[in-house]
Amino acid sequence: MTKFDREVEVIEKKSKFLGFLLSCQTENEIKDALEFLKQEHKKATHICWAGRLKSPFYEKAVDDGEPSGTAGRPILNVLQKKEMQNVAIFVVRYFGGIKLGAGGLVRAYSKVAGELVK
Repeated sequence: MTKFDREVEVIEKKSKFLGFLLSCQTENEIKDALEFLKQEHKKATHICWAGRLKSPFYEKAVDDGEPSGTAGRPILNVLQKKEMQNVAIFVVRYFGGIKLGAGGLVRAYSKVAGELVK
């Protein structure tokens, strides 16, 4: 069982976005948390995420099937702007039937990440 530091829920046009903030020291911790979320949210449409580690330096952003650059990159941008390291943010999306468009997705994923780092 993975212990997350913070969790939030945001609804945008009937899509549910569940955000999870994880303090971590290794890439394996990020992978374990992702696997945990995949098991817990098997019916989710997407599990997008971004992570940053200080040493060894590591940055990664994953869109998990969302249009390129609309999910993982906005999450990573929030971590970079806050200069946060040794942390990962995961956003689980349940599609609500209304397409948000590229701009809507960027805003939604940015909003969830922003709520988590407040």
